[in-house]
Parts: sequence; structure tokens; C-alpha cells
Amino acid sequence: MPDFIVELQNVTKKYILGSNEIYALNKVDLSINKGDFATIMGPSGSGKSTLLNMIGCLDLPTEGTVKINGIDISTLDDDKLTAIRRNNIGFIFQQFNLIQALTAIENVEMPMIFNNASAGVRREKALLMFKRANLEAEYADHKPNELSGGQQQRVAIARALANDPPIILADEPTGNLDTKTGKSVMDLLSDLNAKGTTIIVVTHDQKLAEYSNLNIRLRDGEVCNGSD
Repeated sequence: MPDFIVELQNVTKKYILGSNEIYALNKVDLSINKGDFATIMGPSGSGKSTLLNMIGCLDLPTEGTVKINGIDISTLDDDKLTAIRRNNIGFIFQQFNLIQALTAIENVEMPMIFNNASAGVRREKALLMFKRANLEAEYADHKPNELSGGQQQRVAIARALANDPPIILADEPTGNLDTKTGKSVMDLLSDLNAKGTTIIVVTHDQKLAEYSNLNIRLRDGEVCNGSD
């Protein structure tokens, strides 16, 4: 039987603007298996960001069900959603979203603070995540503004890995990087996927689909096939 790590069934997200109903997602059915490398693509306004928020447990559907690692999040409160995110999902963003006042290694340690890990455990694990993200330890004490874009994105990847999430959710991870650096980041995500992590990349860059075994295309809030 399929071993789904993400499953959306009849998911609709509707907003009311005055007398108008706006459907950001409309009856979306979607399944992603454990170990998949999935890309979610579509033009601006297609529903990518809304779908990202659903999978990332940052928003709830108006109708339908969303399951993350077998847990139906559709009716959970904020505290339970936070726990699902913390234990299941590592986030990587186009803008890196690093805390500028912290060093690189302190940024990587941050998710572990919320899991109540001791200072010693955090530092040891963070250095290990540096290694997994192909970051030299010599950059550990650098502030984000002292690092290149590619190095900052690798710090963001190391941070996303800190709590050993089964899912990495990447929102335009190469959008602020040059072609060569972007390829190295995608190669790193591909390597993580080969070791068992489920990777979900939201992007408008057709080239990134070459890394995936599952390409999901959205248009007007609905999943469409490649010929549509």
C-alpha cells in the first residue's frame, strides 16, 4: 500500500472579499509518498503559496482534510499545529530568514531550543548539521551578513535539518542565488532525498523539476496535468 507522508483530500481554501468568494484552492486531491522529491509549480496566483501553507501547517482548509505523516491537521488548534510543524517539517525560504543578530551556528541551534535540548547537545548537533549541509565549521561564528548567498542558504538548510524532520519544505530555495550556487543547493537537497528525506520544493523554475520524481502543477487553485 502507498505510504503517504502528505495527503490532501478535497481541500478547498476560500476567502470572502465583500460579496465575492475567492478560491485559492479548489477541491485539491494530492498525495506525496515518503521519500518523494516533489516540485510544486504554477504561475503567480495559481495557489502555490496557499498549498505551501497547508502542507506547512501554517493554514487550515475551509473544506477537506490535510494529513501530515498520517495526522489529520484540519481541525487542530495552534499549539498542536506548532507541534506538528516542529516534529515533521523543516522550512527553507527564498529570503533565507536567518536571524541577523545571531551567528550562523546559533541560527542552526534555534529550532533545538524549542525542543528543550541542552546547550551542549545543541552545539554538537549544529556542527553535525553544518557538515550535512556542506558548510565549513570555520563559518560557525560568522553573522549572516558576513556570508555569501549560497552560504546563507546552506545555513538555512542546516537549520531546517536540526530537529531531523521527515519533510523539508523549500519555498523558491534558489530564487536569490546565481545559477551555479542554485545548482549546488539543489544537488544538496537531492542528496538529502537520496538518504530518505522527503523534499517538497515550491518553485516557478522549470529546471528544478528535473530533480523531482513527482511534479505537481497548479492552475487557478486546481491541480492540472502537464498537458493542460
